[in-house]
Amino acid sequence: MTTPDTKRDEDAVRRYVESLGLVLSQIGMQRMPARVFAALMTTDEGRLTAADLASQLQVSPAAVSGAVRYLEQIGLVAKEREPGERRDHYRLYDDLWYATFMKRDRMIIMWRDAAENGIDALGADTPSGKRLAEMRDFLSFMLGELNNMYERWHQLREEKNA
Repeated sequence: MTTPDTKRDEDAVRRYVESLGLVLSQIGMQRMPARVFAALMTTDEGRLTAADLASQLQVSPAAVSGAVRYLEQIGLVAKEREPGERRDHYRLYDDLWYATFMKRDRMIIMWRDAAENGIDALGADTPSGKRLAEMRDFLSFMLGELNNMYERWHQLREEKNA
């Protein structure tokens, strides 16, 4: 966190926001949500209004609106409003990575269950049924490993913060 004595090179921060946004878009995130996420990650508070984001990124409010809607849907940001205020604030989750991957767990469970339903429809002994069984088995394995990983992450975090 910056203090009154701490000076940040704002040009370097802007360049980093664009660099991180580019990396995120190269790995599959849409460009504007990637830039908005990068901007939120680089604020000490981890939260900004749509107007702040539009100003910082030099984009239209409509571009920010679409980006934050997408980021909310995939579980990377939350919308909140201070009592008595009319402007929404967008913030990163406190346990961002854990929360994001827990949401992914639900998607993996849905995908695994859909594979299970397909096996029943296609027949377990057919080539397509066997492919779906392989997908189901892999996704089940992955879910178990992810749960173990989450537990290890929380333990590591607690040890680090102790």
